[in-house]
Amino acid sequence: MNKGNTILTPDAKELDTLSELHKALGDYTRIRILWLLMKREWCVSELAGEMKMTESAISHQLRILRSARLVIGHKAGKNVFYSLADEHVRWILKKTYDHISEQ
Repeated sequence: MNKGNTILTPDAKELDTLSELHKALGDYTRIRILWLLMKREWCVSELAGEMKMTESAISHQLRILRSARLVIGHKAGKNVFYSLADEHVRWILKKTYDHISEQ
């Protein structure tokens, strides 16, 4: 964190939350889900079909992403549609991709 020229050190609870966020991002399937959600919202069955996985497996990954506050869902009929939680998530994904793409 940076306020002006002062770099603040997160407290223990904030560091724990940061660690949990990075754990959630540290999985191939979850990153793939997040990248799909950058384009549009998806329901579990659509994600399962796109990723060639079971709905149960996708739901499990979405629970982790929801717990980390990376995705949100809204119910429409019998389906729950998921999207990125906010623009911060999109920014994190884009910036980390930019970082690994540098030569």
